[in-house]
Amino acid sequence: MKKIGILLAGCGVKDGSEIHEAVLTLLFVEQKGARAVFMAPDIEQSGVINHLTGEKTVEKRNVLVESARIARGDIQNIKNISASDIDGLILPGGFGAVCNLSDFASSGKDMKVNPDVKQLIHKMISQKKPVGALCIAPATLVGAIPEKSPSITIGNDITVSQTLEEMGGSHQNCAVDEIHVDEINKLVTTPAYMIGPGIKEIAIGIEKLVDKVLSLIKG
Repeated sequence: MKKIGILLAGCGVKDGSEIHEAVLTLLFVEQKGARAVFMAPDIEQSGVINHLTGEKTVEKRNVLVESARIARGDIQNIKNISASDIDGLILPGGFGAVCNLSDFASSGKDMKVNPDVKQLIHKMISQKKPVGALCIAPATLVGAIPEKSPSITIGNDITVSQTLEEMGGSHQNCAVDEIHVDEINKLVTTPAYMIGPGIKEIAIGIEKLVDKVLSLIKG
């Protein structure tokens, strides 16, 4: 059975992983006969947002602990995962992907990627294993491997796409029900909630992404 790592960044669109995107990724991975392996970094969130009001709070939360809510507790510290443990990797979106896995949201083209996240992405690429990313998460991919000139999509946001190209990425506009494939680096990306508007629309692109990630796995 193929094993697909799902890298989470907390729980909730405004400060963690986008829950709809994470759950749909899990659903399609399992529907296609693969096994999901949840992981997250054991670090403090960059901030906590009240999802009812949109305001920042003084709370402190842990990314791994919050991600465990989505994974129903079946999740591992990314430090304990190596590329040899999984056949593919997928990063759901949500602001946590660019606040906790990296600091793209605050630093833009000067972003830094969490060292464990960066190392795993590098290992996956070097072992020619596919990596998928949804919504804004492709920004963290670009930040992790700018030297590979990764070709990605985050939809059609001009400002964000220009920043990613300044960082060394190549951006392709895509509709919500489409995917973009970087065949050289085995990257698969889809806009999801960067475009929306809702779960039935984003599900189409996410299912295509999961299908493509699975098809790129050798053997």
